[in-house]
Amino acid sequence: MTKILFDRVDDAYAFEAKDANGHSLRMDAAAAIGGHESGFRPMQTLLAALGGCSGVDIVSILQKQRQKISRFSMEINGEREQGKEPALWKEVHIVFYISGAVEEEKARKACSLSVDKYCSVAATLRAAGCRITWEVKVEVLD
Repeated sequence: MTKILFDRVDDAYAFEAKDANGHSLRMDAAAAIGGHESGFRPMQTLLAALGGCSGVDIVSILQKQRQKISRFSMEINGEREQGKEPALWKEVHIVFYISGAVEEEKARKACSLSVDKYCSVAATLRAAGCRITWEVKVEVLD
């Protein structure tokens, strides 16, 4: 079982989550509702979790295929439902940026395997009705 400790850290909506290893993540609300914007908003954290989950998958797959990654990053954009409570993620689009001695087809396959098969966060979002699309941009370096 996973355990997360969660504490309020200011007089408004800032919280800090800590795992059993002492890693922390700060969350806060938007200024428009009284937060101080001193951390990720909770729904942004879900998109960051998608990036982390997928990133681990992709790097692992490419390393097993002996691809040499010199740079890996991504941009994740999401749109939430309007006029609903709760306002779930409706659509998410990920752009993967991979540089190195990497074969483009292997990079595409790794991204596909992650988003469509292995990433638990992506599966959780899809189960809630979110449409996830992605693209990969590979810069091949010698």
